[in-house]
Amino acid sequence: MSEVFAARRGRLRDRFAAAGSAAALVSRPANVRYLAGAAPPGAVLLLGPEGPCDDTLVCPGTPSGDASEGRLDESMRQTVLSADDTDPAVAAAQAARAAGADSLAVEEHHLTVARHRALGSVASQLHLCDLGGAVEQQRMVKDEEEIACIRIAAEIADQALGELLESILVGRTERHLALELERRLVDHGADGPAFPTSVATGPNAGLSGHRPSDRRVEEGDFLSVCLGANYRGYRCEIGRTFVIGTTPADWQIELYDLVFAAQRAGREALTPGAAFRDVDRAARQVLNAAGHADGLTPWIGHGVGLEIDEDPQLAPAAMGKLDACVPVTVEPGVHLPGRGGVRIDDTLVVRQEADGGPELLTITTKELLAL
Repeated sequence: MSEVFAARRGRLRDRFAAAGSAAALVSRPANVRYLAGAAPPGAVLLLGPEGPCDDTLVCPGTPSGDASEGRLDESMRQTVLSADDTDPAVAAAQAARAAGADSLAVEEHHLTVARHRALGSVASQLHLCDLGGAVEQQRMVKDEEEIACIRIAAEIADQALGELLESILVGRTERHLALELERRLVDHGADGPAFPTSVATGPNAGLSGHRPSDRRVEEGDFLSVCLGANYRGYRCEIGRTFVIGTTPADWQIELYDLVFAAQRAGREALTPGAAFRDVDRAARQVLNAAGHADGLTPWIGHGVGLEIDEDPQLAPAAMGKLDACVPVTVEPGVHLPGRGGVRIDDTLVVRQEADGGPELLTITTKELLAL
């Protein structure tokens, strides 16, 4: 794996060097982990001016070695600061200057104003410039090992959801079901949930990002669930909607079929070269045509990886086109105030048509089941 991380840092070095920067400071934790293999709390990564031998992980204390932090590239140098030392970012900037760098690219979108000022004050001879979203853009296309981790995360999430569906649900609270799902994720090998699990019943069903409440499941309810597993730092997302304890009502079948059609349209639009906004449009126009334009989420899907919500954004105004080997979600939904709603959410990997088209990672049935 050392070669993988070194290659990632090399690509980033080529990019910031071409923009005129001698060194770069990476502070966003997911970006640090992507480039160094691990991201202990508070650590920053300095990519030095002399090449890979100068790359250093600067930590505010001795890393714990906990698996949740990742596994550090064995070839990576570390500098561990004592409790009395300065901010790791400031220490890294001072080290860059001492190594002869005259300019330093930083992640301005991650730094606070105070931290940026501190960098400027202690390394006044360094010209600070913006690295922008260079690492995030590099992270979009995943290698097959990254995709394998997301695939395992999806298998774990499918297992946890499948087991829940076999249990008695009526009378249990949203909060209790969410906690049980998160326990099952860990039981099946996840490092933890990829994000706070959402369980929504009755009038709450179909709400995006609903926080589980003490409402109890009742017969005839829509039950919508959204969960994901974190496996070796990589995350997935799955969302399904079911009916509890009885044959679905006509309005429930109609609404479910509509959201299913929208989700299928979005999935079928996932081809290399497709514009981000065209994938959003493919799903959104199905819902718009049925009169549900109001109240839809700002996006139909997004990238997943070391973060649950990363580039690309599949949204109406998003700029850019999909590449192969980009994992994304497709997650349309409709919520009817006071009645409930439907959300269907899958994690897929964009693949060439010759390779079978989009690879579906979350395989729990999308049939409208009565549980």
